[in-house]
Amino acid sequence: MSLAAETAQSSTPSASLPASLPWVTRLVSMDTVSRHPNLGLIETVRDDLRARGIESTLTYGRDGKWANLFATIPAHDGETNGGIVLSGHTDVVPVDGQKWDSDPFKPEIRDGLLYGRGTCDMKGFIGAALTLLPEIQQTKLAKPLHLALSFDEEVGCVGAPLMIEELVKRGVKPEGCIVGEPTSMRPIVAHKGINAYQCCVRGQAAHSSLTPRGLNAIEYAARLICYIRDMADEFRSNGPFDELYDVPFTTAQTSTIEGGNAINTVPAECRFAFEFRNLPTLNPDTIFARIEQYARETLVPKMQREHAVGAIEFTKIAAAPGLDATEQAAITQLVRALTADQARRKVAYGTEAGLFARAGIPSVVCGPGDIQQAHKPNEYVSLEQLAACEGFLRKLVHGMSVEALAQ
Repeated sequence: MSLAAETAQSSTPSASLPASLPWVTRLVSMDTVSRHPNLGLIETVRDDLRARGIESTLTYGRDGKWANLFATIPAHDGETNGGIVLSGHTDVVPVDGQKWDSDPFKPEIRDGLLYGRGTCDMKGFIGAALTLLPEIQQTKLAKPLHLALSFDEEVGCVGAPLMIEELVKRGVKPEGCIVGEPTSMRPIVAHKGINAYQCCVRGQAAHSSLTPRGLNAIEYAARLICYIRDMADEFRSNGPFDELYDVPFTTAQTSTIEGGNAINTVPAECRFAFEFRNLPTLNPDTIFARIEQYARETLVPKMQREHAVGAIEFTKIAAAPGLDATEQAAITQLVRALTADQARRKVAYGTEAGLFARAGIPSVVCGPGDIQQAHKPNEYVSLEQLAACEGFLRKLVHGMSVEALAQ
């Protein structure tokens, strides 16, 4: 029995199943929710690559239980520099509180759709890339092809920077990168940046009957939260705007908050998390500087007039730069040629493409599945999309061959 038959319950005739299904179902069956280590998946891929004579470089994070993988299939002359990176993240979002019609970690095919956590975001692309390894090795490549797998993308692109830093140290300089996030196999040339912060407002506890002797941390946190909302409203009203985005302006929001311990106690501490997603034409440091300046110059002096202990502290949780690929970049032109798609598309969600681009590796986002299905219960990718991704990668590999470039 094939791996696909073992791991995906299907009523679809085997002749119509995409070649990547065994790898995709194998990957989805591994629970790599971001809070869980991904090392088992990474070592599975590493061992498969090693069995094919391909060595991998692993960069570790979080107690050595999470890791990135970078591997290179050299050009026919042994060259390992240059070439193209196929990039994907191995972590998935939680399923807690979601109602699924099947086990999210036991992939199941229904009506031509493969259901399971990560099928769409984004183990479909990784599985397709791994499936093509034998064909890649049999091709006389004019330039190398690289595979980059990361951890903790879903919690703020935490893992990829470690891998990219290692590439820079080793002098590895790919010419382009394709990040296989779900785009329905249409090229995405730009996305917003992601910036997430934790804020701690410190006050002074007191009995609620003696409020003048305390300093209410929640009330001052509320003032800062309202300031962040006012900034968001300003961006929404005044821009700058880019109408190619589904949300054509920079956004900001407060997402979590906690503070206080009793209704009759002036709260001594309040913590909240906020994020903003900037158009790539805006400097995120400038946006954060406005928030920090308001806290430092307006709120803290007022707090300390009430009580000397008043303070506001910020901690960066995560940051990933936006992407704004140029049409002149070779990787942009290549992906457009392979997909026969010239439309300019930009998205509000973030990817690791901005990280590669910031490191001097021009990048484009293109992968199987619809982002509308990501993170939801009953996440799925269509078998048709997996097959389309295989076809896209197969054309990419053929186009990188010595024979094709000689024509």
